[in-house]
Amino acid sequence: MQQIKVTDIGFLIGNVTNKEAATGCTVIVAPHGAAAGVSVQGSAPATRETDSLNPINMIEAIHAVVLSGGSAYGLEACDGVMQYLEQKGLGFDVGVCSVPIVCGASLFDLTCGRFDIRPDKAMGYQACQYAYEQNNYQDGNYGAGTGASVGKYLGMATAMKTGIGSYAVQIGNLKIGAVVAVNALGDIFDLHTGQQIAGILNQGKLCNTEQVMLDRIFDQRNSWRENTTIGCVLTNAQLSKTAANKVAQMAHDGYARTINPVHTSLDGDTIFAMASGEVADVSVDILGTLAARVIAEAINNAVRNCESAYGLTAFQDIKV
Repeated sequence: MQQIKVTDIGFLIGNVTNKEAATGCTVIVAPHGAAAGVSVQGSAPATRETDSLNPINMIEAIHAVVLSGGSAYGLEACDGVMQYLEQKGLGFDVGVCSVPIVCGASLFDLTCGRFDIRPDKAMGYQACQYAYEQNNYQDGNYGAGTGASVGKYLGMATAMKTGIGSYAVQIGNLKIGAVVAVNALGDIFDLHTGQQIAGILNQGKLCNTEQVMLDRIFDQRNSWRENTTIGCVLTNAQLSKTAANKVAQMAHDGYARTINPVHTSLDGDTIFAMASGEVADVSVDILGTLAARVIAEAINNAVRNCESAYGLTAFQDIKV
């Protein structure tokens, strides 16, 4: 197994970052379309076109996935991606125009920077342009990860800064990778050692969110609601819609291995899977297993590659 860049799989990925407002979006384009699936395991999602990915529905390929900040407002970025792709002639020909199928998910970052500036149509258009012209994806405080944070059970005063991360591998001619914007209620743990690397940070020391919740089990309080980890698995394998949905479902194991608590009622945890179809006869169970692994590695990279910002401390500035 060889580690590669996520931009080597064959998809085009563009980031747009508004550092002042602490928000942004990340666009993943399938230039020739891709079979796709989705799995939503959190209870507070902000998503678009997920119903199209149900195997009983007619759409067999999508053209882009948008990951954005801005909560539900950030879904507007998908409109800009549609506009750009239509101008490129990408989409389903309906006679009078082409209709690109663009799926999306947004995370909550409205309290990190400026709540009144969110990813919009113009930002989505620019991110798609960057994907085509620069393929400018980068881990850290960029794109959908610009205003991301974790460890928010006690509020933003004790949260930590995270961002967006990626990881990809190649086995023979098979390639698979993931991009994840990490904005969880819970803590983040190292996949290989089990050590906590981000979460509630109180007076310079990491606290365990699960224990904090247990200590307050009978408190009548409103937990912090500004969460959601969103991601996308990318592969050059050939998959049906049903298989792509299974891969997305299994990929959530990567969340469970590195985030705790995960899939809470206060998270909108969502994973898309996109398959471009060059490599046939790959077991869906093997792909799902690999998907969980690259998701987990991408989550760790999102934590390790971000920088302290907006009054929130990042992993590289604490002693674990």
